[in-house]
Amino acid sequence: MTLLVLGLVLFLGIHSVSIVAPAWRDAQAARSEMGWKGVYTVVAIVGFVLIVYGYGEARQTTPLLYAPPTWMRHLSMLLLLPVFPLLLAAYLPGRIKTAAKHPMLAATKLWALTHLLANGTLADVLLFGGFLVWAVADRISLKRRVQRPTLGAPPSAANDLIAVVGGLALYGLFVWRAHAWLIGVSPFGKAL
Repeated sequence: MTLLVLGLVLFLGIHSVSIVAPAWRDAQAARSEMGWKGVYTVVAIVGFVLIVYGYGEARQTTPLLYAPPTWMRHLSMLLLLPVFPLLLAAYLPGRIKTAAKHPMLAATKLWALTHLLANGTLADVLLFGGFLVWAVADRISLKRRVQRPTLGAPPSAANDLIAVVGGLALYGLFVWRAHAWLIGVSPFGKAL
């Protein structure tokens, strides 16, 4: 469990610098853009690796906090449908991005919430609850700070179609095989 918590602290911590210290973050980037991006990337990757490894270990021995009913898994699968289209819309400016305002954060919140609905171990609550709290805090903070531009495709009327079709294809692939291959658990199996 320690590795999972350390990974969450590093990964969500580096992603929270703009939430808690935007002026400090901007000063670091102004001093050395490449230096800041390098530190950010290394800390995020180390945190991510620790999350993956720590969650894999913790889920083997973690206590069950609540037992969601089986139908909750089906509801979660339905609620996860927009996640991949939202992820793609974050980099494909169009109506979806405009309506969602921050589609990456919307996708993160939806992903985390649905996994909390379907999984009830302590490791699940730490992982998905941590991401949910972070995404909500980041969305709130964006209302008070200027959002930096993100790289992505140029605005186009076709971007929404690409986001939806591509996102649903990714969702289908992930549910069909990729989740079991990457995470080690089939969405149709015991838990998400």
